[in-house]
Amino acid sequence: MVQVSDEGGFTPPFFLVKGGDLVAKMHYEKKRGLKYALIFILPGLILLGIFMIYPFFSAFYLSFTNTRLIARSPAKFVGLANYERLINDELFWQSLRNNFVFVLVVVPVQTALALILAMLVNQRLKLTKLFRTIYFLPTVTAMVVVSVIWTFLYNPEGLINGFMEMLTLGRWETISFLTNPNWALPAIMLMSIWQGVGFQMLIFLAGLQEIPVTLYEAARIDGANKWKQFWKITLPQLKNTTVFVVISTTILAFRLFTQVKVMTNGGPSGATYTVVLHLYNQGYQRQYIGYASAITVVFFLIVLAISIIQRKILGEEREVG
Repeated sequence: MVQVSDEGGFTPPFFLVKGGDLVAKMHYEKKRGLKYALIFILPGLILLGIFMIYPFFSAFYLSFTNTRLIARSPAKFVGLANYERLINDELFWQSLRNNFVFVLVVVPVQTALALILAMLVNQRLKLTKLFRTIYFLPTVTAMVVVSVIWTFLYNPEGLINGFMEMLTLGRWETISFLTNPNWALPAIMLMSIWQGVGFQMLIFLAGLQEIPVTLYEAARIDGANKWKQFWKITLPQLKNTTVFVVISTTILAFRLFTQVKVMTNGGPSGATYTVVLHLYNQGYQRQYIGYASAITVVFFLIVLAISIIQRKILGEEREVG
């Protein structure tokens, strides 16, 4: 019922007054939530700008100059000269091929192995916590330390050759893994998989523990065996986790540098030469900052494009509600 005030004015119904207050309160809460969100996001945005956005645009600018690390004369604008040099740089294309071979082998093998290990340590068995620690321990060990240890293992008189000789009753021919062009890159692949698999294992383990147990119980009631449960329940439920693992592992694999620098320095005959090592040599060893910046820009765009394609193909799902 519409009410009329003593002054003859219109008094709105009580539900309209309460509704208006509710809308105003929701608007206020939304603005306050946005303010607090910006406060929490701001430190991360500042760090992102300082350490990622600014360096990229700085490198993009320097890539059009002939900047040297130590120069007697000021830098000059050279246009696309650095990019033309990059196109004709055979060492860059060789290093890029090595990077792609490394990624194509390491990413699927390390992802699959991490999933297997995560499923093993997710079982309710004794000593599972101990095995989780053992598998994760190489990840928290400095890559330089790991590289030095594996350099000794790969030595012609090292543990690996000695073990293979004992296993084959002396028939094993000693291999100098890090000085043989056919074995150097696979040797670094093996070491990198061993060192990094623990990180991906923990991510998969977290995803496995989020899968509702009721799904497996319903599947067992319906007569599904372990293999069907894995394909119909585990893998679909781990889709978003797998997308994250694959993309992050790909980015880390393209950043291959430390183990190569310590173990082979790009040799033998460029068999383990990578883009980041080429970038380091051009920018810091030869002091061609302008050319190194061009390498950085092109390599960043390549990795970014691959990451976007991977995400589109794998198709990350988002929860609603």
